[in-house]
Amino acid sequence: MRLQLNPNAADRRLLDEGRRTRAMIWIMAIMVFLTVLAGALGLGMFAATAQLDRDLAGRLTVQIVEPDPQRRDAQAAAVLAEIRKLPGVTRVREADRAHLAELLKPWLGDAGLDPDLPMPAMIDVDLARGDSAAVERAARRIAPGARVDRHAQWLSPVRDFMTTMTLLAAGLMLLIAAATAAVVLLAARSGLDTHRDTIEVLHMLGSTDIQVARLFQRRIAFDTLVGGLGGTVAAMALVWLLQSRMAALGSEMLGGVALQPRDWFLLLLLPLGFALLATVAARLAVLGALRRIL
Repeated sequence: MRLQLNPNAADRRLLDEGRRTRAMIWIMAIMVFLTVLAGALGLGMFAATAQLDRDLAGRLTVQIVEPDPQRRDAQAAAVLAEIRKLPGVTRVREADRAHLAELLKPWLGDAGLDPDLPMPAMIDVDLARGDSAAVERAARRIAPGARVDRHAQWLSPVRDFMTTMTLLAAGLMLLIAAATAAVVLLAARSGLDTHRDTIEVLHMLGSTDIQVARLFQRRIAFDTLVGGLGGTVAAMALVWLLQSRMAALGSEMLGGVALQPRDWFLLLLLPLGFALLATVAARLAVLGALRRIL
């Protein structure tokens, strides 16, 4: 099957240039516009999920809850020393108490700055490899009441939401592709009905069904590509505007949604993919209809 996108002069004379035919370009522009937006959402969420996994892999926080400040500090120092000895630990440090008090100030007011207020010691741990359970065992040998929070565990609902959005975007792209194929089928059958007499003359002159189908697939592929390029440009401009606005927010999590150069390249391939889809759908529709009615 040859894919020739630009219809020649004979094709344009056979397939009229009326408004009904030109509407195909606008329909395809809208379809590809929505597909590019869905694709950008899916790629952005996929990148953000991967970034979240990299950031949270092996990150733990050990809380030492002890009302006696002196005993708490002694346990924290001992836990720090013990965790540093474990294999696979790349970083371990105790969170600054003054910073924790500032974080509590919106809820506790000035009482959060009271040095007599019982506050747990917080120890951040980064693991390049190794078992997080070993960190938990080491902490509880020294401080039986220690709590170990795995960052990946308490952010799992966020990750699940991102994964759901990625799957939703993929589903929307498949749905729009199916709708596009349906539109092409309707357009091809409408064109056959409009040009039935002309097609009968072509058959009498020796044209085959494949040659007739090629006329329709060229025109539909050309309209799809022209409309698709317009829809892609508009959608990518909107995606770029939204991405620049998110970057201005300074959010580390939203920054992970940013598209990479390879993502932009994949989005640019969508109009070509839709043109190929429209060509195949038009060819199958026309050949099937010709076998039934002629």
